[in-house]
Amino acid sequence: MPVLHNNQVARLVKDRYELKDLQNISLLLREREVFKFPALDNGLFPAAIVAASTEYTGYSAVWVRDNVYVAYSHYILGEIDIALKTINCLMRYFQKHRIRFENIINSNTDPKNVMERPHIRFNGENLDEINQSWEHAQNDALGYFLWFYCKLISDKVVHPTQQEVATLSLFPLYFEAVSYWQDEDSGHWEETRKIEASSIGVVVASLKALKKLSIEPSFIPHCFQYENRLVTIDLLDNLIHQGIDALSRILPSECIQPGQERRYDSALLFLIYPLQVVDDSMGDQIISDVIDNLQGLYGIPRYLGDSFWCRDYEDIPENIRTSISTEREQWLKDNGRALGSGEEAQWCIFDPIISTIFGVKFQKTRQTEFLEKQIFYFNRSLGQLTSDDFKIGGFKCPELYYLKGTDYVPNDATPLLWTQANLRIALRTMEQSLSMEN
Repeated sequence: MPVLHNNQVARLVKDRYELKDLQNISLLLREREVFKFPALDNGLFPAAIVAASTEYTGYSAVWVRDNVYVAYSHYILGEIDIALKTINCLMRYFQKHRIRFENIINSNTDPKNVMERPHIRFNGENLDEINQSWEHAQNDALGYFLWFYCKLISDKVVHPTQQEVATLSLFPLYFEAVSYWQDEDSGHWEETRKIEASSIGVVVASLKALKKLSIEPSFIPHCFQYENRLVTIDLLDNLIHQGIDALSRILPSECIQPGQERRYDSALLFLIYPLQVVDDSMGDQIISDVIDNLQGLYGIPRYLGDSFWCRDYEDIPENIRTSISTEREQWLKDNGRALGSGEEAQWCIFDPIISTIFGVKFQKTRQTEFLEKQIFYFNRSLGQLTSDDFKIGGFKCPELYYLKGTDYVPNDATPLLWTQANLRIALRTMEQSLSMEN
């Protein structure tokens, strides 16, 4: 049985469930507002629900990636209007700042200057950019938006205008301009730039979604074009091929660049779900890598040697805690704060994704071993909900647990909406599996 922080949740956790058991869990979580997603008036979501004491985290800002995951969770739960409002507002944001794409496509700015790239973190209230140095070279974030927007068009949920189609056309042209398959970006974790499989994989998934859309008979009148640049099938095929070829060289590693090597990274899980951009064999390898080399008692580190919210992180000045990674690493080095083995923060966004992956496997194969693993990681996800004596309150979905002294405790970015979204998906997938079993 996994570590369970919340006593009320612990009473409902079982090694084997019936549908009524999940209904009781779902009722409790709803009553305690575990799935409360406070949106801005325009439909965007802050990264976390912050109080005065946690405002320093900067998580009241909007991240493109997080909003796609929150919108996606609402979409598959049938709350289409919420997802639609979010994605349409993200489209307005990209339209407002399309000059970022245009300048790089037209070679007017150097993509090596990350502040000149499209900003993936911004002020959600007015859709303005935030005047703060940030690692904006994040191809994955842009790919997530393109992937989900194209999915909603294919599902006949979004009906784009010609201007919106033109905005979508900027994305493949931008990916071509930066040579995304060999571009050093900061990826999911917004850290040191390198060529990362997790970023390349998201872009491949988005380009495949765009190609699928472009060949649908009902969409042919809306050709993908921006000004005089036409996005052809040949262009998309070439971009997709470049990405797949890069993935074949890098996976199952995250990065193989000399001096930047990273064999294991939990971001690769997203290539399995929700993106489905790797085959079953590679997906199995990625899952095994994460479970065997990263999984902890309280959650799952992003990667080995991750210093974000490492041991006794609250002792670090607030402005350094949330600064860009290079500043954090330098402060730790200057202050003799070397990261010890096993002292990485253990994140809460991954266990529900693994549970969902095993759930999908069970639903395809009906093999009991996959259902058992689905339940195990679902229970780990429930176990991460905070206890009632936590300083921010009980029934919260943390970003992560970090080592404070000798104990693992939730960090200040609690509740994190991305964790809530993933747990909600895991609960829904669990219900689907049990419905099939019965």
